[in-house]
Amino acid sequence: MYLYLKALHIIFVVSWFAGLFYIIRLFIYHTEAEVKPEIERNALRSQFKIMENRLWFIITWPAAILATLFGIWMVVDLNLWSQPWMMVKLGLTSLLWIYHLYTHKLYNRLQKDQIRWTSNQLRLWNEVATLWLVAIVFVVVLKGTLNWIYGTAGFFLVGIALMIAIKAYKRLRN
Repeated sequence: MYLYLKALHIIFVVSWFAGLFYIIRLFIYHTEAEVKPEIERNALRSQFKIMENRLWFIITWPAAILATLFGIWMVVDLNLWSQPWMMVKLGLTSLLWIYHLYTHKLYNRLQKDQIRWTSNQLRLWNEVATLWLVAIVFVVVLKGTLNWIYGTAGFFLVGIALMIAIKAYKRLRN
């Protein structure tokens, strides 16, 4: 039973992250459409709202819920509550849920045509999900063998590398 749970958990985690990554990309396009001429802007705005709605409620939310349920099922079934690496993973997953819920807030604002973030700010927000993905995968794969000092330093180095890459992309784009 464990391998089935693990497979389902992985499938829904992949789907959840795919949804998180793509929804922010849609937010970026949605935000950038606001500077288009009125006829084009209205058509794009309408289309992006439909796409965002379908992605968010048909893929991302169900995947997040199912990934969490299958993950909890495995933790309970295998009694992993006392494992230090599992506590770290659960903490990171809690932060991922906070990210997800704040992204939902951004979704609600865009659906109401309340655009408060620039496309560059959204690009940075998208990289936060990348940091959670990297951190969670390393904790799960390396479990007890992970040296937390090196792990924390690596986490921040990945974050810094992402910021440098974003700035370089921005310069090339301009």
